[in-house]
Amino acid sequence: MTEFNALGDNGDWQNDFERRLTASLLAAGLGDAAAQRTIEETRGKLGNWTVVGITDAGTRVGYVAVSVEDDDGVPTGRIGDLRVEADHVGRGYEEAARGWAEEWCAERGAGRVDIRITEPVGGLFDRYGVRGQLRARRIVSPPEPVDGVTARPMTRAEYPEWLAAEKLAYVDDIVRAGAKSPEDAARKSDDDFAKLVPEGLATPGTTLLVLEAAGEPIGTGWLKHGHLPTVTYGYSLHIDERYRGKGYGRAAMAAGEQATLAAGDSVLMFTVWGGNEVAMNLYTSVGYRIVEEYRSVDLPRSAA
Repeated sequence: MTEFNALGDNGDWQNDFERRLTASLLAAGLGDAAAQRTIEETRGKLGNWTVVGITDAGTRVGYVAVSVEDDDGVPTGRIGDLRVEADHVGRGYEEAARGWAEEWCAERGAGRVDIRITEPVGGLFDRYGVRGQLRARRIVSPPEPVDGVTARPMTRAEYPEWLAAEKLAYVDDIVRAGAKSPEDAARKSDDDFAKLVPEGLATPGTTLLVLEAAGEPIGTGWLKHGHLPTVTYGYSLHIDERYRGKGYGRAAMAAGEQATLAAGDSVLMFTVWGGNEVAMNLYTSVGYRIVEEYRSVDLPRSAA
């Protein structure tokens, strides 16, 4: 019979968890310093997790870590880790642990369970909807520019229109991914942009670009340098809808990579929201690997 019992000492589990997370980050192209920073940030959240051992007939076969946290006033469950030892994979322990975690979260008032996937888990969470992915690529050489496409700094006159469009696009992404209602998404957009670009074009470590073809603006770019050590985070590389389907998406990526190198970073990282298959396919085609994938399911989960 499979049992779940809280650990008295989380040390062995934590060491194993951090080792696995480090390996996945390095495999995705992050450097040692960026991986270590991510581990430190994650370590600060571990105190909120309840870690239990998965046992069968007295033999420990794995671990599962869970928590219920406040998400804008809504209790939300999180599966922080679910690990079954290699010798016991495929015997139903993974499914039992997932079901236990969902029940544990539901009992504490959660109406949804989120999970951050950083390593292969087979089809265990296929029925959880994809909310987003964190993608990254190490840039080993300057990108080849796309003929006829140039990138220049955004002007003060262009900034207000760009800001309004980006805030609306952010709301649409959040709602499309199923993460929040339109009203909550709008509030999050206002709050996040106030923190991310507090000084507008003069915000330190920020590059705002306008992409042009044949002298006409075709898109914009927004990058934050030093997001992690040697990592630039691309908040947006956007091609206007009327110019899509002409290969300009790759031009935007090349502009972002060039700006990354110019700032002294060597990795470009993006978040792509669930439901945006076009962007996911583009990132895959140009070599951006999944660092983390965020999935969720509403509770109670259907047994169908």
